[in-house]
Amino acid sequence: MAIGSTEIAILVGVFVLLFGAKRIPDLARALGLAKGEYQKAVSEVANPSVAERDMDRGGITEEVAEEQ
Repeated sequence: MAIGSTEIAILVGVFVLLFGAKRIPDLARALGLAKGEYQKAVSEVANPSVAERDMDRGGITEEVAEEQ
């Protein structure tokens, strides 16, 4: 079920009627910033920092853990 050009044109028209032509760029900018924040949060969860990995070992750095 793909969205065709007619459906896209209708959606754009509805957005212009609801928000006005002047507010659409602001909404798009806010949406882009929110997407960037979301991607940053996902990458932080997927790749923990060095300090977080050290805390998982009880506060011992990787070098000290390797020596033991």
